[in-house]
Amino acid sequence: MKKIIPLCCLFALQLTSTHSYAQKYRNAEDTVRLNKEFVRVSNELADFNAKLTIAENDLPGYQTKANQANNNAANAANESSNQASKATNGSMGDAKKAKRKANRAYGEAKDYKNAKNKLNSQENKINRYKSDIERRQKRIQDLEVMRLAINTKMMNPATPQAMP
Repeated sequence: MKKIIPLCCLFALQLTSTHSYAQKYRNAEDTVRLNKEFVRVSNELADFNAKLTIAENDLPGYQTKANQANNNAANAANESSNQASKATNGSMGDAKKAKRKANRAYGEAKDYKNAKNKLNSQENKINRYKSDIERRQKRIQDLEVMRLAINTKMMNPATPQAMP
C-alpha cells in the first residue's frame, strides 16, 4: 500500500504532463496556437542570443581580473614568505611586519578565489545559454515541420485530417 499510492500519484502526474508537453498541431484550426508558440519561442531565442552575446563580451574582463588576482596573490605570497624568513632571525618589528604580509597574502588569495569563482560562473552561464538556444532552435524546427504538415493538408484536401 505504501508503494501503490505514490506510484498512482506519479502515474497521474505523468498523464497530465505528457499531454501538455507532447502537444501537436495537426489541423488548420491549430495554426493560431502554432503561430503564437512560434512567436513566443522565437522571442525567447532572440533574448537568449542577446544574453549570450553580453555574457561572451563580459568573459574577457572576468579572465583578466582572475589573472590579475592570481598574480597579486602569488606576489603577496612571495613577499610574505620573504618577510617570514627575515622574521625568524629578526626583531619583534620584523615579526609584526611578517604577520601583516601574511594577512595581506591571505586576503589576496581569497580575492583570487572569488575572481576564479566568478569566471567559472560566467562560463557556466554561457554554456547554459548555449543549451537553451539549442533547445529553442530544435523547438522552432519542430514547429516549422508541423506548420508544413498543416499547409500540405490544407493544399491537398483529399488526404484525411488526423483526429486531435
